[in-house]
Amino acid sequence: MKIFITGGAGFIGSAFVRLVARQHPDWQITNLDKLTYAGNLENLEALKGNLNYRFVLGDIADAPFVDGLFAEVKPDSVVHFAAESHVDRSILSPEPVIKTNFNGTFSLLEAARRNGIGRFLHVSTDEVYGSIEEPLEADEHYPLRASSPYSASKAGSDLLALSYYTTYKLPVCVTRASNNYGPYQFPEKLIPLMISNAFEDRPLPVYGDGMQIRDWLFVDDHCRAILAVLSKGEPGEVYNVGGSLALPNVEVIRRILSITEKPESLMKTVADRPGHDRRYALNCEKLMHATNWKPEVPFEEGLAETIRWYATNSEWLQRVRSGEYRKYYEMNYAGR
Repeated sequence: MKIFITGGAGFIGSAFVRLVARQHPDWQITNLDKLTYAGNLENLEALKGNLNYRFVLGDIADAPFVDGLFAEVKPDSVVHFAAESHVDRSILSPEPVIKTNFNGTFSLLEAARRNGIGRFLHVSTDEVYGSIEEPLEADEHYPLRASSPYSASKAGSDLLALSYYTTYKLPVCVTRASNNYGPYQFPEKLIPLMISNAFEDRPLPVYGDGMQIRDWLFVDDHCRAILAVLSKGEPGEVYNVGGSLALPNVEVIRRILSITEKPESLMKTVADRPGHDRRYALNCEKLMHATNWKPEVPFEEGLAETIRWYATNSEWLQRVRSGEYRKYYEMNYAGR
């Protein structure tokens, strides 16, 4: 198998690259990443020297470059993670999410169509469904009600990818996952931000009343689901991927403070995010029935493991915060 992965230096993408390298050492992996602020090649240090792994620096929105790379690599499958994925950043500056998430997906789909790719898996998010009233859960036919430029860009790219199956019979699958967490996550997202602030006795910012409900999915469980869809998913179909544990954000923060043995007085209420979705909830029965996948890591276990990882990798965290991690590319790839 020749597998082409976009965004493989990011949090979820790098976890997927590591999983593929462990479970399928004979697969040839090409990892295309632009190395924006959240792309970190240190996440893939374990693959150094792996002859079946290749990193390529590039932009998925550069259509001629992408088309030429596909023609050179001739991949059997594409797994598309690359995205601008932070909601707050998309609110402050919407243009990058449109350029990368929508236009970049278009470039990849066109290259895949021209080069006869055998499977194209587009990795998306539960945020495309918008806020969901209790007790409802979104299945794959639930209306798309994006609330931010980020989620709108993902909803648009989902529909674009699916249209390539309907129109061109490109074998596309779409996965929509709930909130991921785990080691190596860039410290702008809720869990790593709260962990790192708690370690340093800094205030833990809580949006509004903190009662926004999210479903939490350990990153390795998500990556196993993607592999399952890659091998067993039906072209033209969407599959929800959830962790089957919905908690208010403030409860997640309290659990982090408990594990790190820090006082709840560190929590500090801040103004809520504009258009902040109140509740996400996924129905994942379709994926489970189609592939026999299910989440394996309980939230308590996954959260404790994640906190331990950040505690023992404080230097990684410092390099990420300072931007020093960007030197890794120059040291290891610039001369090649």
